Amino acid sequence: MLYHHFKKQTIYPQSGRQKVLSTILATCLFTFSPMVAVTANSAQAAVTTMDFSNLVTAVSPGVARVNVTKEISEAELAKAQQIELLRQFFGNRVNIPRSQSQPAIEHNYGTAFFVTDDGYLLTNHHVIEGADTITVTLNDRTELDATLVGSDERSDVAVLKVKAPAGTRYPALPIGDSNAVRVGEPVLAIGSPFGFDYSASAGIVSAKSRNFSRDISVPFIQTDVALNPGNSGGPLFNQRGEVIGINSRIFSGTGGYMGLSFSIPIDVAMDIYNQLKDTGEVSRAYLGVFPQDIDRNLAEAYHLERPKGALLTKVSADSPAQMAGLKSGDIILSYNGHEISLASDLINDVNRSRPNDRFEVDVLRAGKVIKLQGTLGLAPTDVTSDDMNEAVPTVRLGLRLRDMSAEEKRHLNSLGVLITAVDPTGLAARSGLQPGDVITNLHQVPISNVTDFATTVRQLPKEGVVTIEVIRQGLPIIIGLRIE
Repeated sequence: MLYHHFKKQTIYPQSGRQKVLSTILATCLFTFSPMVAVTANSAQAAVTTMDFSNLVTAVSPGVARVNVTKEISEAELAKAQQIELLRQFFGNRVNIPRSQSQPAIEHNYGTAFFVTDDGYLLTNHHVIEGADTITVTLNDRTELDATLVGSDERSDVAVLKVKAPAGTRYPALPIGDSNAVRVGEPVLAIGSPFGFDYSASAGIVSAKSRNFSRDISVPFIQTDVALNPGNSGGPLFNQRGEVIGINSRIFSGTGGYMGLSFSIPIDVAMDIYNQLKDTGEVSRAYLGVFPQDIDRNLAEAYHLERPKGALLTKVSADSPAQMAGLKSGDIILSYNGHEISLASDLINDVNRSRPNDRFEVDVLRAGKVIKLQGTLGLAPTDVTSDDMNEAVPTVRLGLRLRDMSAEEKRHLNSLGVLITAVDPTGLAARSGLQPGDVITNLHQVPISNVTDFATTVRQLPKEGVVTIEVIRQGLPIIIGLRIE
């Protein structure tokens, strides 16, 4: 991403790229009632009674600033910023012509921290995404070149490695238990907000297990710790100096801190770290259900004493859930002995499992509670079209897509590949392709799966217009895809 969306109540990954624009947009007026002001001051006073000075001194050596360089087109960067500003007024009708320019070097920054004494660090995926070079700066001003071991977009976790000279050991930070985190406990963050190195901020845990969407498989820890651009990838500490999370996102109308910050639980991050370090990729468990929360009315309809459980609105065909006997309309009350209060609880439990793990669920069906057992499968993986197209590097469509399930194919009565994400500055976006579109034909070649798409992309001309047939909201359309 070359820019971020600045809208009211938007979740932002916090990297250094948005520094200038967020500073401009942050000049807003806010009104506080006297009662709110008193409450906020009282809460802050309770937090500031904690003296973190010794803790900051002890853990700072394990925190590092991440410096990233990336070669981009100046025209693309300017275009991205112009489009976003204009869309605030004119919506998606904005269409700025592409201009030619010499590539430029973009400098971004974030934060990382050591998890082993031989040089492995954790940071955010969005901090190092698209980086050509990565360096880390220690608190004694030592600069080290870092290599990317692996990165996972869905969890926003990346693993870096610096080479340790003979006899050198780095100050790995102690890892805590994010499951033991309690709402209300004091926490500390250290990072480089707006480029200010080793800046500490404190607050409390506001909530746990916050989920934004099924595409972000993380039960975030919510805090009121001041996080800003540059804090991304930095550690969140408990009172004992143990890392309990990786600072990742904020909830903001301006792109800056507004009291809602989100951190990736360290147990989730360490699981991703171990997989990336061992295999270079992340395998996720798959159940194959579409759950929703139970509200007051549904609780009464299903004769529940209170709203609880995850109502299954759909069970995918040939999925582990279907093979275990789960059906649409079932309410999952517990998963492996863990009570399910919200649909997000079920999502979090599955996301923390591994493929081939056994599961047992208590299910409310037709007024009776039954037990069902099964084995989790391997979650489908999105594919980046640009990663498939190494043979023709000049054709960069800017798409993420995946094969459709058997049920999705039956529902559409068609073969094809599903677009899951579109880069707003890529060729696909400029031609009008959207997430949710199903590509059925590219350049007069039928597309049945990701392999077909990859093969066809490699054979596309380097410039000109090709046809692409998609199904959008059940209707077939043909789009002219301009390749430049």
